[in-house]
Amino acid sequence: MGPEAEKAEQSIVKKYRRRLWLPFLDAVKRYRLLSEGDRVAVCISGGKDSTLTALCMRRLQRYSDFPFHAEYVVMDPGYSPENRQRVLENAELLELPVHVFDTRIYDIVAKTDRTPCYLCAKMRRGYLYKFAAGLGCNKIALGHHYDDVIETVLMSVLYGAEVRTMMPKLRSTGHPGMELIRPLYRVRESDIVAWRDYNGLRFLKCACRLTEDCALGGSGVGSKRQEVKELLRRLRRTNPNIDKSIFHSVENVNLEAIVGYRDSRGLHSFLDSYGGGVPPRSGRIL
Repeated sequence: MGPEAEKAEQSIVKKYRRRLWLPFLDAVKRYRLLSEGDRVAVCISGGKDSTLTALCMRRLQRYSDFPFHAEYVVMDPGYSPENRQRVLENAELLELPVHVFDTRIYDIVAKTDRTPCYLCAKMRRGYLYKFAAGLGCNKIALGHHYDDVIETVLMSVLYGAEVRTMMPKLRSTGHPGMELIRPLYRVRESDIVAWRDYNGLRFLKCACRLTEDCALGGSGVGSKRQEVKELLRRLRRTNPNIDKSIFHSVENVNLEAIVGYRDSRGLHSFLDSYGGGVPPRSGRIL
C-alpha cells in the first residue's frame, strides 16, 4: 500500500480511533449490519463520507471475525469530466479497486416537474441495487452519517408533517433479497471533516448540475437540508447536547404520548386503546 493510502487508513484506526473507527464498529455490531458470507457493494459517490465508508469496510474485511466480501462501486450519474476525474483519482490514490458504471440520471431529472432531489435519490438507489445484484452482492453500503440522521428527523417534522428517521438498514422493496446498510450511522460529520483535512484529501462536495455553486470544493446550495443545518448550528449555541437529544428521540418513542401512528397495518389512534379500547362513535363535538 502506498504512503497516502496507508496514512489515510491508519489514521482511521489510530489518530481517529475513538471518533471514527469505534463508532463505525459500534454501528455494525449494534444494528447487525453484516453477516458471515455477505457480499457488499460499497457505493462511492466521490464525497468524503462514502470514501471513508469504503476505507472502513476494507479495513474491517481484512480483520473481521467472520468472512464477508466487499466490492467498490462508483456510479456516474452524469458528472462533469472534472468531477469524474476527481473521483477516479481519489480511488487510485487510496487504492480502492472501483467498478465504474454510467447512467443518465442528471439528464432525466433535469426534465422532470417533480422535486429533482427526491427523484434523483430514488433513481440512484435503483441503479445501485441493480448493478450490485449483477456483481453477486446482497447489500449496498451508503455513507450517511449521524448528522444526516438528525437532520432527517427535523426535516420530517418541519416539512413532512411526520416523525421518521433515516434507518441504519433497510430491506429493498423493489429488489428482493437486497438490503441497504449505513455503517457510518454513529459517526459525526465534524470528525469525518477532521480526518479529511488531516490527510489533505480533496473530495467532491456537490456535483449536481441542477443546483447552483456545485463546482469542486463549492459550498453547496440553499436547500431544506441546508436550512436545517443552519437551525442546528443556532440551537447548539444554547444547547450543546441538542444533537444527541434529537438522535435518541427516535430510539425512545413513548407510544403512550402519541396521538396517532401508522405501520404496515394502517393508521392507529390513541383512542383505539383509550377507555377500554372502544373508540367513540363519530359525531358532532359540542
